[in-house]
Amino acid sequence: MRPHVPKRERDSGRVYKCAPGRGRKPLDPRRVLGGILYVLRNGCLWKAVPREYGAANSVHAYFQKWLEAGFFRAIWAGGLMRYDSFQGIDREWLSVDGAVGKSPLGSGKTGANPTDRGKKA
Repeated sequence: MRPHVPKRERDSGRVYKCAPGRGRKPLDPRRVLGGILYVLRNGCLWKAVPREYGAANSVHAYFQKWLEAGFFRAIWAGGLMRYDSFQGIDREWLSVDGAVGKSPLGSGKTGANPTDRGKKA
């Protein structure tokens, strides 16, 4: 995953209080990823991230930046390709299913739009 972690760069449009190299040091990407995986695995709020991973706001900010940079898509694709090279993906047995239709029992309870549902005319 290390090659896919986005590099931290200073925003050229932002005015910083400190010169480059001063101020708070960036969090260790490995700890940040641990915090992100903690939230995704447990389904908890970002504020419930243990301090060992860093401040909750910082971990969430990293998550947003990495999501925008395509980090999670890259590691998912890399993992899928690695699995394919080791195990092999059987592409002949792939299936997608879905259906869209009207609800047979909902006609009398739905209004013209979602805000009118359940209202008596």
